[in-house]
Amino acid sequence: MSERVKPVIDRSAVDGSRYEKHGGFPKVTPAKVGPNFGGFIEAMRTLQDLAVSANAPDDVFGAAQAKARELIDLLEPYRAPELHGPAGRAVELPGRGSLLLLPWRVVEAGPDGIEMTGVFRRFHLGGNGAAHGGVLPLLFDDLLGMIVHYAGRPISRTAYLHVNYRKITPLETELTVRGRVDRIEGRKTFITAELLDEQGDLLADCEGLMVELLPWQP
Repeated sequence: MSERVKPVIDRSAVDGSRYEKHGGFPKVTPAKVGPNFGGFIEAMRTLQDLAVSANAPDDVFGAAQAKARELIDLLEPYRAPELHGPAGRAVELPGRGSLLLLPWRVVEAGPDGIEMTGVFRRFHLGGNGAAHGGVLPLLFDDLLGMIVHYAGRPISRTAYLHVNYRKITPLETELTVRGRVDRIEGRKTFITAELLDEQGDLLADCEGLMVELLPWQP
């Protein structure tokens, strides 16, 4: 895997005043997290990998279950509603500190588009060494939302996302995803993107439509 470098970010098209009006969507503010939260999330990602790959004796699974119950008991008193916990709002962390999102790294972002790199882990296995087809739309959909933001477009939701699967997508191999605004029609932002392997071969591509929220739309 290549050494991580500082991403190139161009926020020139982002109009902060636009984000005061979200339709019915709540305004999301970045979370300030302590030094342990990122490590906690990464440890949980590794546990997800192990949960789907471990082939252990039943007593080991029993011991793991007991430890998992201890962790549940530790965290349960701190369960919080949406936008109160840091997960999904820790913007400096891979995947914004959310276990749902793929922890890919931004290489470049701006009004002309976004490029990210990352891997699909064992947790994302579909079968026969390939990433599950369902995680590719998740990656693309998150990318679309970021593209809308850096293009300076208003808060929008996905209207459709069409994915073309061109080749098998491998696990544990650094890949690149990139996309950009194709065209704008009123409230509609049309976006195209593609997923590439290390040799630059096309693994999948997508066409998406993001639609600006109206004042009463959640």
